Amino acid sequence: MRPVTKLRKHMRYVATVLLILSGVGMETGAWAGAPITDELRVILREKIRMEQRQERFMCRDELICGIADLPLFYARRGYRPAWVNQRSLSTAESLMRAIRVADRDGLRTADYHADKIDMLLDSVIENRLCETPTDPETLVDLDLLLTDAFLMLGSHLMAGRVNAETIHTEWTVYHPEADLAQILASALESDQIETSLDSLRPPHHGYHALKSALDRYREIAAFGGWPLLGKHQSWQKGDFGMHVDQLRERLGSTGDLEPVAESSGGSYLFDDLLEEGIRRFQARHGLPESGGIDAVTLAALNVPVDVRVRQIELNLERWRWIPHDLGDPHILVNIADFNLTVVVAGQPQWGMRVVVGRDYRRTPVFSADLKYLVINPYWNIPRKIAVEDILPKARRDPDYLIKKRIIVFESWEENAREIDPHSVDWSKVTMRNFAFKLRKEPGPFNDLGRIKFMLPNKYAVYLHDTPSRKLFKRNSRSFSSGCIRLERPLDLAGYLLKDDPKWTRKNILKAIESEAGNIIVRLGKPVPVHLLYWTAWVDHLGRTHFRDDIYGRDPLLDVALKERPPSIGSKERKHLDIVSATWPSS
Repeated sequence: MRPVTKLRKHMRYVATVLLILSGVGMETGAWAGAPITDELRVILREKIRMEQRQERFMCRDELICGIADLPLFYARRGYRPAWVNQRSLSTAESLMRAIRVADRDGLRTADYHADKIDMLLDSVIENRLCETPTDPETLVDLDLLLTDAFLMLGSHLMAGRVNAETIHTEWTVYHPEADLAQILASALESDQIETSLDSLRPPHHGYHALKSALDRYREIAAFGGWPLLGKHQSWQKGDFGMHVDQLRERLGSTGDLEPVAESSGGSYLFDDLLEEGIRRFQARHGLPESGGIDAVTLAALNVPVDVRVRQIELNLERWRWIPHDLGDPHILVNIADFNLTVVVAGQPQWGMRVVVGRDYRRTPVFSADLKYLVINPYWNIPRKIAVEDILPKARRDPDYLIKKRIIVFESWEENAREIDPHSVDWSKVTMRNFAFKLRKEPGPFNDLGRIKFMLPNKYAVYLHDTPSRKLFKRNSRSFSSGCIRLERPLDLAGYLLKDDPKWTRKNILKAIESEAGNIIVRLGKPVPVHLLYWTAWVDHLGRTHFRDDIYGRDPLLDVALKERPPSIGSKERKHLDIVSATWPSS
């Protein structure tokens, strides 16, 4: 905040205190020299009615985004002003304090009419000090802007500023049910504006930890960021010189290297401590923990701090898209990190590596309940995979389907007849006329492995075993067709069934070895699973992690967050017709 702005806020605060202490203009229901409340109600009602007829609701050249909630809020209170007939400026100032720190959530204060509200508040305070009447239009406009600011900020804190489903086709967002108009009414009644807004934030420790990380990285940026390291330096143990000093400074700025006593020779050695600091940095960035500086590690070290700040801001927004209640226990899969974590009582208990969808078959983001698992599953090959992946290979090699133990059925009907793959002229089968159902039988060669975990969802995505174990040794693991392949599926099965005496680990293994198909085991209590996409987060030890944006989603969100705020509650616009019919006449 600029010093002049700080001074203005301080002067306004002092003026407000003086007004309260002096009792100037403290008549109930009116400001000094202001029209009576009934006159303000008429102006307020008519302004809302007139603007509601337009495509956009404008006030003092500011777009009113609470297009559904704002008229509803005022209709419920009979169009009495909410802010300007208070006995002091306390509620308006409380809201402005919340708006001024919105950037700590990665939001923009300008989106909440901050400058225009400041200007109008200053004008009203000056008039009150001089005991001069304030224009009623000014009072009404100030009231509208304050109300819209609360509704918009509350909506953004509770559910995000951007609807992910409008920029990502394979993303399902949690839509919280909340009556913001009622929340505002209660906040005004109790004079708990800031507390009410704070209650709308995601309650998760991970969100608040990432907010703290944003503060730290912004502080690093304010002090000039970190040094950029040369590309052609020698990075070997035993080296010393300015480049080693810069590397130490770089690692120290983000806490990967503890400060050490100043070197008597003027430069530091590339020693064991520095090597360990590099490993810590590599672990936080999902890189092989070699302790050396290769091209990939050097590139990660040289990412500017402003880029990391923005990455944190983007992922704070993603936190606002997920359910406030994740369930206990629950399972998190971070697609960008290629990892699954089991969380109990808010704490990570254990996890494993996973393989996620490749770029052109991306794993979607959604939440669903894991309800049952299937031992020795069949794999009914999805048509998309059948025509795009398998059909071309069957055309080139007539024996391909037999080699891969793929059974062919003449259709997807329940009692469809199995046919010999050699009886089909695959060269004449196209994507359009492909009517066959392809299936792999249970066994060691089944692409789903020996067990799959079902969480019914519109994407037909689930978690499963895999015979391709070598992929888990890769650092980047986006190789699947969208489903999640598990490194240790038996561990997950054992955990989910730990309270069922019929399904000990020994009995699970016995069922697998029997090779009987499709043994369905239902869970006594479904377990929520959340497939997420985080490229920045803070772990339970307080370390800030960054990952590559494997699906190129960060730039899309960055652009969307820079656009004008969308109207909130627009899906409820039809409700306006009902509200308008109940508005009292003038």
